[in-house]
Amino acid sequence: MTVNGRQARGRRTAARGRETASHGTEEAAGHGPESASGPALGLIELSSVARGMVVADAMAKRALVRLVQAQPITPGKFVVAVAGGEEEVGQAMTAGLALARGTLVDRLYLPKADPQIAPAMAGQLPPPARIDALGILETFSVAANVLAADRAVKAAEVRLVQMRLARGLGGRAFFVLTGELHHVEAAISAGRTIIHDGMLLTTEIIARPHADFVEALLR
Repeated sequence: MTVNGRQARGRRTAARGRETASHGTEEAAGHGPESASGPALGLIELSSVARGMVVADAMAKRALVRLVQAQPITPGKFVVAVAGGEEEVGQAMTAGLALARGTLVDRLYLPKADPQIAPAMAGQLPPPARIDALGILETFSVAANVLAADRAVKAAEVRLVQMRLARGLGGRAFFVLTGELHHVEAAISAGRTIIHDGMLLTTEIIARPHADFVEALLR
């Protein structure tokens, strides 16, 4: 190979390296598909599974958001939840609500949702380091439960252990949190006070849960 040939090859290799580095920087700056993150969370609950699928697709297309949930729930309803930046989630919610039409059951928009909420909804909570007292809050709707959970974990030093949203529960929903007893009491009190329109079913506190029950809860 001539000297000029080696130089030309070196220039092409360097150019490819710069292109790769530029692409990586662009994704790191928030232009890649994995950048749909942010403090906001939006939820739409619908009475039709078919229409719910249309709404979920439209919300995902409308803005750079992450689908936290898009699935049928009992009894024959559909829930869509997205997370991302405040503006992006707002845009996705607008698009979804426009298509919900007469199937809209409930909606919820949290501009600054607690970081525990989206993983809890997706069933991706990390195992707690320890279990102290337990607090349980049960509601008649998905939106009410998510709203109460967000308020509860912001009100005291507690960690969500579990959240179940309507599937196999006849449309009801519940969450379980843990912490020191006085923190659990404060969290549950805060969660129940934000629920209106008869959507609260019940709340319970277990001050000293048995080890066997804790093991069963965490399975």
